[in-house]
Amino acid sequence: MRIRTGSSGNFDKIVLFSGSAHPGLAADIAAELGISLAPSRTSRFSNDCLEVQLEANCRERDVFIIQPLVPPVQEALVELLLMIDAARGASAGRVTVVMPHYAYARSDKKDAPRISIGGRMVADLMVAAGANRVLAMTLHSPQVHGFFSVPVDHLHALRELATHFQGEDLSNSVVVSPDLGNAKPAAQFARLLGTGVAAGAKQRFADDRVMIADVIGEIEGKDVIVLDDEIAKGSTVFELLDRLRERGARTVRVVCTHPIFAGDALDKLLAHPDIDEVVCTDTVPLTRQIPEGVEKPEGLSVISVAPAIAEAIGRIHEGESVSALFTH
Repeated sequence: MRIRTGSSGNFDKIVLFSGSAHPGLAADIAAELGISLAPSRTSRFSNDCLEVQLEANCRERDVFIIQPLVPPVQEALVELLLMIDAARGASAGRVTVVMPHYAYARSDKKDAPRISIGGRMVADLMVAAGANRVLAMTLHSPQVHGFFSVPVDHLHALRELATHFQGEDLSNSVVVSPDLGNAKPAAQFARLLGTGVAAGAKQRFADDRVMIADVIGEIEGKDVIVLDDEIAKGSTVFELLDRLRERGARTVRVVCTHPIFAGDALDKLLAHPDIDEVVCTDTVPLTRQIPEGVEKPEGLSVISVAPAIAEAIGRIHEGESVSALFTH
């Protein structure tokens, strides 16, 4: 994707910082923009408290802080809050949080007595720290957007994921959402691919225990592309595979935006006899599952979202429409 720089293409006022959660993605975004990451330093006191110092001039600059909330999530969150506060204290003209993955988005409703709603509380923390704007990707549910009292630009990776299937014959394929809540993005993805769409009837009982009673849609003899926003332990996908097998699916490929892959989830997905391929983006680092220097396992494809995020940053800086990115 080419960066549209508007009439001036002047990125001199952009200052791009990266937290420690995903420096590789931040470097790729900076490269797409044609600028360098600004240096920062995070240190830890003997009492285990963090301290952040931004080592570049922020005064009246357009500051973007790139930090997905990924394990260890609490460390990443506190570092992000400190970076926001440091930018505000350094008289930044505007502070935009670039959050490719918002882990607390899953805590988006009160579904039990006296339960916390972390998605809203953490949004309040970011605004209190000094964030003027948020750039996020594929939030868990639409209502999370409304948790923020500052403007939110909400990206999705459907277009990037769809490019993986370019040139393939998808005439016998169907996109399947594991649950009805994700049916709208699945329908959008199906339109991009030119396929049909189906959805599972899912009920969640615990973080790692779900039940999918049936799949609504035509599955028998079809090449299935399962689309989910996030895969952590893979409980939903494995439950869905049982229903797809019962309904006579011919092949199955699994696609997600946020590859959390907790524990040995990735190994289990790649080893599963019903799964032909796992496709994901790089919104979160895979260094825990695939250490640096180790070759990517067969059957796993990773699509970069750096061009899309860089495009959005450029548009925000130039005052252009971000929603226009999704006009097909």
